[in-house]
Amino acid sequence: MVKITKEHIEQTAKEEDVRFLRLMFTDILGTIKNVEVPISQLEKVLDNKMMFDGSSIEGFVRIEESDMYLRPDLDTWLIFPWGAGEGKGKVARLICDIYNPDGEPFLGDPRANLKRVLKEMEELGFTEFNLGPEPEFFLFKLDENNEPTLELNDHGGYFDLAPVDLGENCRRDIVLQLEELGFEIEASHHEVAPGQHEIDWKFANAVEACDNIQTFKLIVKTVARKHGLHATFMPKPLFGVNGSGMHFNLSLFTEEGNAFYDKDGDMELSDTARGFIAGVLKHARAFTAVCNPTVNSYKRLVPGYEAPVYIAWSGRNRSPLIRIPGSRGMSTRIEVRSVDPSANPYLAMAALLKAGLDGIKNDLELPAPIDRNIYAMDEEDRHDNGIYDLPSTLMEAVKELSKDEIIKDGLGEHIYNNFVDAKRVEWDAFRIQVSQWEREQYLKLY
Repeated sequence: MVKITKEHIEQTAKEEDVRFLRLMFTDILGTIKNVEVPISQLEKVLDNKMMFDGSSIEGFVRIEESDMYLRPDLDTWLIFPWGAGEGKGKVARLICDIYNPDGEPFLGDPRANLKRVLKEMEELGFTEFNLGPEPEFFLFKLDENNEPTLELNDHGGYFDLAPVDLGENCRRDIVLQLEELGFEIEASHHEVAPGQHEIDWKFANAVEACDNIQTFKLIVKTVARKHGLHATFMPKPLFGVNGSGMHFNLSLFTEEGNAFYDKDGDMELSDTARGFIAGVLKHARAFTAVCNPTVNSYKRLVPGYEAPVYIAWSGRNRSPLIRIPGSRGMSTRIEVRSVDPSANPYLAMAALLKAGLDGIKNDLELPAPIDRNIYAMDEEDRHDNGIYDLPSTLMEAVKELSKDEIIKDGLGEHIYNNFVDAKRVEWDAFRIQVSQWEREQYLKLY
């Protein structure tokens, strides 16, 4: 990839009539934040002199230590395909890392935290950790006040074509805008549930791939709105249909090539791959809090809707947590199927990498693959085969996270403490609510 320079940005901004600049970053909960400045501030931005108030961001810092610096990653320079308004020029963005006033990376920055874990990976002799995500989303109609409804815009199913799939035009426009921004789109199709869609693009290194996920979400929501639709990455917006996942296709590289591939290994998997998978399985209950971080996430992780519920792996079976896609050689990878699109991608990648590295460093033994349909196995049969469940609620997942020192270290103390605090508040707010289901079940009975 060609490195982008300050001079290139300054020249392009002038040629393309860029008037506003969005300095983007991601908070601990995975929400995209941005500070928008006029292009007159470009030189200050490129000199790493742009400050902001970190105390106003979820899980960052207290008010007495609020001054923080936005340090842009020049390689994330991107001009959005829409303007600031008629005659107002264009809008560009730079994704930033967060730094303290003393020049040190801020420990609460999820992007910087991922880079920290990647350094640990490099110390073990690996050069790159790649991710190919498969995010799914729903499209709902907007009402007359431009508020989202629960009315779907189509009743299509898996890989359906128009006219059943009325989201096709919106999805096509999303793809065109993503391609204009440099995404190499590999697939775009209707998913299993009505109103549900998936767009896949080419893998990238861990940090770039996470940047791409955040950009993707922004583009999807923006384009959907232009079509009178609301795009949501909520894991389970509707009862009785499949939820939205974001399968993570992971691969680890050395200077020699794909570290997961061994043409002479069982299933052509290397000892490194087997150790990595064993680590992911070992820490699955703990990293679930990070990869499935909302109360709603656990409405998706139930049997019967294709989402993984059980901690196991297979070369072809789609019911376990980990599947090994058929491609080999440089394309050898593992697919972690539990991740959902509400996850902070930087934290999810840090947690998964930390789990996998633990398996490699400690030469963990990989259990036998499960090539049966786990959904059809009873509890005794599952336990006889060493298959256990993922957590069934957010609070159960947070408790598992609190017991796992490896995954906690993958988040770092600052992020871990603030993440857990936020999740406990979220769980308490949920559990004291009285739902419609409860009223229907108990109001007359008792």
